[in-house]
Amino acid sequence: MIKNTEGAFKWIVGLLIQNNIPFQISGGFAARLYGSKRPLFDIDIDIDRKEFNKFLPLVKDHVLSGPTRYHSDSFDVELLTLEYQGQRIDLSNSNNSKIFNPVKNEWQVCETNYDIFTEHIIYGLTVPVITWQELVEYKGIIRRATDIEDIAAITKKFS
Repeated sequence: MIKNTEGAFKWIVGLLIQNNIPFQISGGFAARLYGSKRPLFDIDIDIDRKEFNKFLPLVKDHVLSGPTRYHSDSFDVELLTLEYQGQRIDLSNSNNSKIFNPVKNEWQVCETNYDIFTEHIIYGLTVPVITWQELVEYKGIIRRATDIEDIAAITKKFS
């Protein structure tokens, strides 16, 4: 199936807005908004944990996994992964999330501050997006190859 990023984005954001669920666009999708050219893997959206139970019945037919605790070398986060029209969507719990700092060799709390964002018009919808400064800071901690690539593109655009 060919991915329909626009259709998936409009679907998920429409559900979030219609149900008054606070959210923020983050991750690789936000990096592309700020100048990264790498291919998009998924749409990353942060929501509050208390919203998962309210939201789950609305998306149950599109759940790939979760909500469950996802743990990798870089992340320790509660995650709900969806697929809509071939596009993967990751909804992350914005509370009690951790990212691994390889420089300090420790896990750090990483919570979404819904009061700090920039608004972007994406596919005709005005949405809250993590600021480029916070995105660079976050990606600078994790330091995966994709993060380094994103940081270079973002800082080039804003320098």
